[in-house]
Amino acid sequence: MHGAQGPDAGLGRQLVLDELFDLTLYQSLLRVAPPGLRPILEQLIPIETRHYGFWQEFFGLKIATLDLPRRAKLVLLMGLARVLGAPGIHLILEAIEVYGVRKYLAVWRRYEGGPLSAAVRGILEDEFKHEDAVVMADSERQVSPQRVRDIFLGLNDGLVEILGAVSGFFGAFTSTTTVLVAGIMVGVAGAFSMGAGAYLAGSSEAEVRDTEVRRRRFLGEAEATEGSADTPLASGVWVGVSYVIGAVVPILPVLFGARTLLPSLVVAGGVIVIVSAILAFLSGMNVKRRILLNLAIMAAAVAISYLIGLVAQSVWGVSV
Repeated sequence: MHGAQGPDAGLGRQLVLDELFDLTLYQSLLRVAPPGLRPILEQLIPIETRHYGFWQEFFGLKIATLDLPRRAKLVLLMGLARVLGAPGIHLILEAIEVYGVRKYLAVWRRYEGGPLSAAVRGILEDEFKHEDAVVMADSERQVSPQRVRDIFLGLNDGLVEILGAVSGFFGAFTSTTTVLVAGIMVGVAGAFSMGAGAYLAGSSEAEVRDTEVRRRRFLGEAEATEGSADTPLASGVWVGVSYVIGAVVPILPVLFGARTLLPSLVVAGGVIVIVSAILAFLSGMNVKRRILLNLAIMAAAVAISYLIGLVAQSVWGVSV
């Protein structure tokens, strides 16, 4: 039975490195954080030091140096913190909490019911209660999770959709000017469509919330408290603008003279990897899985669109 197993060396190395990463990140953030955020980090550092020491002792591992992927991740997050300031640091801390909860629930499944479950349960309760309480002590979120989701989903959709469209245009048209004009037209239409869709979805959700609030007031029940969220109009604007930014990426190489699909494919692919990694990190998903999934979707969109473009050129004689 999995719960009866002893410490797993592979899992142990991952956990110890993760705790060392979190500790190093908190110490690094403390050096650049504004005064209002330093007390939070000063509380997190000793908690993380305790967790780091526990997992080293639990697995019998002494690891004092981060591996290359985690060092690269540290540099990326510190860059984000320096650019965005306090909102960026809040966002990083909240994302780490989401990721940590998912990870440690998986650890509990590994040891639940076994001889080591009591020790593991104790440290996980400390992880879930104390760290979460410190990070979420400031109840007013500096960055709306809905806004972050709108921005990165808009970027992602713009990248994939317009890259697919540009691929089809390269397959169908011989003129790069035609590819450029068609790509811009599709991008503008897509931005309006995505923005309008986000606005309508937000409006419907707001109406449902308003109905529920009035129902609770009528019955004298306590109203559910929610964090601040963007209005439906603001949500639509964020989605539309971020879609445009994503759509510009595969079009730019054509604007600067690219005569084949390859430059757009390389540039858009690189940006998609970055956007996928950030989106996965912020939502607590497996980063590698998210990147591979998005690249697979991109490859399918490019291949199918290009094939359709070739068929249009050969069957209907498109030669613009």
